[in-house]
Amino acid sequence: MKSFSRKLSNGTTHAPKSALEEDKGCLQNMAVGNHPAADPRRTRKTYYLAFIKKYPTVRKLASAPLDEVLKLWEGLGYYSRARNLHSAALQIVDEHNGKFPSGYQAILDLKGIGRYTAAAIASFAYGLPHAVVDGNVYRVLSRVFGIETPIDTTPGKQQFEALADKLLDRKNPALHNQALMDFGALICKPQQPLCGQCPFSSECRALASDAIRLLPVKSKKLFKKDRHFHYFVLHDAKNIFIRQRTDKDIWKGLFEFPMEESAQPADHSPQFPSNSVLKKHGGLSTVDHGPTFTYRQTLSHQHINAYFCEIRLNKLPKPDESYLRIAKKSIFEYAYPKIIRSYLADRLNFLS
Repeated sequence: MKSFSRKLSNGTTHAPKSALEEDKGCLQNMAVGNHPAADPRRTRKTYYLAFIKKYPTVRKLASAPLDEVLKLWEGLGYYSRARNLHSAALQIVDEHNGKFPSGYQAILDLKGIGRYTAAAIASFAYGLPHAVVDGNVYRVLSRVFGIETPIDTTPGKQQFEALADKLLDRKNPALHNQALMDFGALICKPQQPLCGQCPFSSECRALASDAIRLLPVKSKKLFKKDRHFHYFVLHDAKNIFIRQRTDKDIWKGLFEFPMEESAQPADHSPQFPSNSVLKKHGGLSTVDHGPTFTYRQTLSHQHINAYFCEIRLNKLPKPDESYLRIAKKSIFEYAYPKIIRSYLADRLNFLS
């Protein structure tokens, strides 16, 4: 196994620095409480610096309202990570007296942290002998060792984790993990891998059997479903209705306009909502019923088609407990999904 680590190190020594190397340093510094060096990816750097300025300690993060955290996170996507980060901060304060745990199992027990992230933190921040298995590692190991077990199955995950652990350089786990991930990102790439530069080319089973394009194997093909969200932008001269998403679904905790979901596009849906807002106030006087504006956002597992129907009223009534009536001038104090922020950016002048 020493020969594997030695070849791995040689194969990445002269490779260009990757984003993974930057992530490793950032991850280590976050775990021990230091600020990382500047990240060349500007957007992520901007969010990161704003986040640690607002919450310089885990106690500050734990004491913050979740809505405030989501607003600061707004635009990054993957909002479950913000909720998990907040929950993990609460755990660290309540269970570890505000100090980030240094043991693998304790790290794994934190909300939102899985085996990959726990192994990364344990090895990078604390030098513990835990092998990281991410998409790059799956690709390298499946090709070099000719493994056809699907990586998205329980037996596959167990097989690759066991092999990665067997290959791990226990004296230098952080360096080994970083080298293996970088090797997959820079040499053993998904498309057009640099086999001519690979130190494993003479023993790579996938290369020998012309199976590079076939590995790693996945048993399930991801099908993205289409969803249709019909938003009714109910407003008057000064105020507008919004509501917070609370169901176990995408964008939990973010805000939106009154909405109905249907199985069909806007062309086949009613022009006015049948939800409780207008049911409760059926006598509302409509000043202006504008056209429908369509937006589309693709998520990891679904396509969101949003249709915005603007309905201006003489005066917004007092909403029921499901909605908030807010001043238009304060609309950006709340966190919204990207698709609604895009609509607001285009139509804010009209709404005001």
